[in-house]
Amino acid sequence: MYSVSKRIEFCYGHRLLDYDGNCRYLHGHNAVVEIEVAAASLDGQNMVIDFNEIKARLKGWIDRELDHRMILRHDDPLVAVLRSHGEPIYLLDSNPTAERIARLLFDVSREHGLAVARVTVWETPTSSATYADTRA
Repeated sequence: MYSVSKRIEFCYGHRLLDYDGNCRYLHGHNAVVEIEVAAASLDGQNMVIDFNEIKARLKGWIDRELDHRMILRHDDPLVAVLRSHGEPIYLLDSNPTAERIARLLFDVSREHGLAVARVTVWETPTSSATYADTRA
């Protein structure tokens, strides 16, 4: 199995509800996302996929939907306040953990036609979460 990885950076804010640690407070991250695309064989150019193709399919979505937004759980009391002030938000059904964001980006990658095998979200330079295709 061959694979290639592309890194995409974006900034976001979030907080975790029903959580007792520091992440219960609003805070932000400079995230690095690694999208790994896999294939059993190489294409006519001896590639799994061109790195620019990964970027073209996913970076625009990240820039529009997640970059410089608050990523919040849909029932967070701040949603109404932020909306009333025109602040950009992205809502999830569950707490916006790095694990949950990795799964979101995995699913979006698949929706954009990528044969993604794994997505890793680096929330900080020393902390990451990964969602991978376990069918392989």
